[in-house]
Amino acid sequence: MIEDRERKTGKEILMILVKAVVYLFLVYFYIHKPLLYAEYPRLDKAAGAVMVFLGPSLVISIVRLIIIYWYIRKHKFKSNVKDNFILGINRIQSILNTVFFVIAGITLFNVDIKDFIFSVSIVAAAIAVTFKDYINNMINGLIIMFSDRLSLGDHIKIGEHEGKILDITLINMILQNEDSDMVIIPNSLAFSSVIVNQSKQNTKKLSIEFDMSLSNGFTPEYLENHLYKVIHDYSENVVEQGLTVKTIAINKDVAIFKVMILLKRYDKLKEREIRRAINTALIRLSATLHKDKQIDTEKKESF
Repeated sequence: MIEDRERKTGKEILMILVKAVVYLFLVYFYIHKPLLYAEYPRLDKAAGAVMVFLGPSLVISIVRLIIIYWYIRKHKFKSNVKDNFILGINRIQSILNTVFFVIAGITLFNVDIKDFIFSVSIVAAAIAVTFKDYINNMINGLIIMFSDRLSLGDHIKIGEHEGKILDITLINMILQNEDSDMVIIPNSLAFSSVIVNQSKQNTKKLSIEFDMSLSNGFTPEYLENHLYKVIHDYSENVVEQGLTVKTIAINKDVAIFKVMILLKRYDKLKEREIRRAINTALIRLSATLHKDKQIDTEKKESF
């Protein structure tokens, strides 16, 4: 799964060393032309193209590792931490590597730079119009990655979607909801929407809306007292006096209530248990009243 992947600094350093060794060999052969290059000119061009790509890629990798090392030391994180800033640096590295790979391809196939720039400018204009939404998603994705408002692992709510941030790509934000489903949200939508970040709060709010018939005569105070008894077994997870019942609306036949519970920490399993206990208590309360009314009706009919 995405959330199980972690940075492996040792592997990153090994890859840099491999790149450095290969690049030094290519530089040596570029200065001291071997006979093989004279016999196979295409091999010489291929080696030059690899140098064009590998040199900048090596520099980018080293700069990236230095920046990440500085960032981790500054914030005193673990070496294998997953963070938005590090994620953004990785995305920028991928983009730059792609650019230098294209430049290496130009070198290999002897494409004229002026003709290429002219062609790319025309193609880029067409791409900007055709793939405007994708470009917006990429820009918004980078902004989100370098923002301190959202972090990997945060539990957020965007519109009707709620869940834990697993990953942020250049196109989408990936959430895992309470049912362990993967929810993919475009970065442009996430950037322009109102986001409730519950992980940045000291407490986690759990809210449940329900309606009751006006004939029941229930008041918010009565419902609060009844539900406090229900959550008594979860006192370790619920903030003291952290349950309130509000009246949302009063219609012709029913009153709509909302119960809000403040939890001390985010715990998906406990939250699910508390939600189920509240729902069960409300269902039983309604069923009991319905049964009492039915008994009263039967008594009246018997007389």
